[in-house]
Amino acid sequence: MAVAGVSGVGKTTTARRIATIVDVPHVEIDALHHGPDWTRRPEFLDDVQTFIDNVAWVTEWQYRDARPLIAANADILVWLDLPYWTTTFPRVVRRTIRRRVRREVLWHGNIEPPMRTILTDPEHIIRWSVSHRHAYTESVPRLGETHPGPPVARLRSQAEVDAWLAGLSPGPSGADSATRVPAVRRADGPG
Repeated sequence: MAVAGVSGVGKTTTARRIATIVDVPHVEIDALHHGPDWTRRPEFLDDVQTFIDNVAWVTEWQYRDARPLIAANADILVWLDLPYWTTTFPRVVRRTIRRRVRREVLWHGNIEPPMRTILTDPEHIIRWSVSHRHAYTESVPRLGETHPGPPVARLRSQAEVDAWLAGLSPGPSGADSATRVPAVRRADGPG
């Protein structure tokens, strides 16, 4: 299973919850991607392939070059399409400030940069989230255009996320995760 959505929407939190409920491995894809000093790890795509070679798994659907690998092997894509300005933006701001103030060590020793870099770094996570907030509205509906994609569960509120998660059926590790997910609807584009 893969969880899609803009930075700060709750992909990792949701993926962890799914992994716990259905008893499958989860890997945070950022941990595979980011090396020291926020550099891309050269073995990133190999590590993604190794992880998705498992019978059942859950991860975040991120990074343009990893998305096709993940989509081709996912039983379902859970698209968190929550309201941006009232839900996602406050989450990404709170998370970034918390990580910076607490100097939380992230992947491979990285920490959030000083908050002032939001003014100078176009890849600052808050700026990135704002500038890429429409990317999934365009990319998820096109998922099946070039190759068959997994069914998509488009969840548009935290209540829908919680209800969808409540509908998951626990199962033994390694079992077919697609048989334990609530009914899904195809992504239907903007709106």
